[in-house]
Amino acid sequence: MRTNTRNFYLIPYLLWIALFVITPIVLVVYYSFFDVEGNVTLSNYEKFFTPVYLRMTLSSFWYAFLITAFSLLVAYPAAYLLTRTKHKQLWLLLIILPSWINLLLKAYAFLGLFGTYGLVNGVLKFVGIGTQQILFTDFSFIFVSVYIFIPFMILPIFNSLEEMNPSLVFAARDLGASPWTAFRRVIFPLTLNGVKSGCQAVFIPALSLFMITRLIAGNRVITLGTAIEQHFLVTQDWGMGATIAVFLIIAMVVIMLLTGSRKRGLQNNETRKIA
Repeated sequence: MRTNTRNFYLIPYLLWIALFVITPIVLVVYYSFFDVEGNVTLSNYEKFFTPVYLRMTLSSFWYAFLITAFSLLVAYPAAYLLTRTKHKQLWLLLIILPSWINLLLKAYAFLGLFGTYGLVNGVLKFVGIGTQQILFTDFSFIFVSVYIFIPFMILPIFNSLEEMNPSLVFAARDLGASPWTAFRRVIFPLTLNGVKSGCQAVFIPALSLFMITRLIAGNRVITLGTAIEQHFLVTQDWGMGATIAVFLIIAMVVIMLLTGSRKRGLQNNETRKIA
C-alpha cells in the first residue's frame, strides 16, 4: 500500500521531467538533422567540426573556465569568513539577494557603471588616470559574469563548511599543523563536494551565456550561447542552432559526470585519510 502511494506521488514529478526535460532535448536532437530548407541531413554536424565552430567552442570553454576560477577565488574566502561571523545567515542573505534581481536589470546597471560617463570612469578621471574603455572588453565581460555567479558558488561552499566537524581542524592544529597545512589537508578536502557543486553551478551556465556577451562585451566575446541565439533568431537556421545545442548538452552532461561524486563515500575516504 505504501509503495503504491509513493508511486502515485511520483506521477507529477515524472510528468514534469517528461514534458520540460526529455521532450525539449528530443526536439533539439530532432531539429539538428534538418537544414534551412527542411531537408534531412548530417551537414550540420559536419559544419560543427569546422575551424570556426571549434574555435568558438574553445573560446566558450576558456571564458567559462576563467569565470569559474575567479568565482571560486572570491567565493571560498568569502564563504569561510561567513562561517566565522556573528550574523552569518543575515550576511549570506545579503549576498544571495542580488540573485533575485532580473539579469537584464543588472546588466544595464553595469552599462551605467562602466560607461564613458559612468561612475567608474568618473573615479578614474578624478584620480588622474583618465577615461578608459571598460565596456565591450574581456575584463568587463568576466567581471560582470563573476559578479552574477558569485552567489551560486558561495552557497554550496558555505553549506560544506557549516557541515564540517570543527574538532578535526582543532585536532590538526593540536598536532602541530600550520593554518595552511590544516586548510590544505583538512578543510579543503572535506569541503571538496561544495566546491564541485559550486563549479557545476557556475561553469555549466557560463558555457551558454549570450545576453551578457551582447550587452557588456558588445559581441567581442562569441560563445556557443551567442551562436545558438544567432541561428535561431537571426539566420533562422534552426538545424545548426540545434546542433550546437546538442553538443552543449553533451558537454554539460560530461562535466556533471566528471565533477559529480558519491558524497558519503568521498567524505568517508577523506575522513580516513585525515585520521
